[in-house]
Amino acid sequence: MKLSEQDKLNIEKQPKPEDKSPSQAEDQASGEKSAAGAKQGESELDPLEAVSRERDELKNRFLRLAAETENYKKRTEREKAEFLKRANESLVKDLLPILDNLERALGHADQQADEESLRQGLELIYQDLKKVLERYGLEAVEAEGNPFDPELHEAMMQQENADVEDNTVLQQLQKGYKFQGRLIRPAMVVVSKRPAGEPEDDDGEEVPVTLN
Repeated sequence: MKLSEQDKLNIEKQPKPEDKSPSQAEDQASGEKSAAGAKQGESELDPLEAVSRERDELKNRFLRLAAETENYKKRTEREKAEFLKRANESLVKDLLPILDNLERALGHADQQADEESLRQGLELIYQDLKKVLERYGLEAVEAEGNPFDPELHEAMMQQENADVEDNTVLQQLQKGYKFQGRLIRPAMVVVSKRPAGEPEDDDGEEVPVTLN
């Protein structure tokens, strides 16, 4: 099919897609530059803003850590209190049979005047109580006949005695006790000293005795 001369002229007059006016080209270039600039601005933060964001992030992390630490502390305290409560409960439960025996002994004492039977009953109760406390970690402090130890003994008085070495515990006035290896009460004792006029023995180191 042949085109007429008029049709050819009409086709040539139609604008091509790539043909743009100078003003249109400038507008397109300006728009592209603006978009590129906006995109670059988004990727490059202001230094002060970056520092502020980092500060806020560190602050939030610190607050979370502080809250977790406080919660852990409270939980540990609750667990400790619960443990002590249960431990005391076990001790009291083990002491109940001894309390029952004391009540029975008092009941028998009212009914009979047999002092020997009463003494034996009390001795059994004492031994039971001692065993329970020892099972929980109670330990008596060795005192009488041993050298005076200011870490374990409390000197109440001194007595002259030529038959034992100086600073020896002659008598225990009140027992001392350790609990779980820790001293909870020192033993109250009477400590020996050299009789007046007797020469001093320089072989051992003298332990100072402070009377209370």
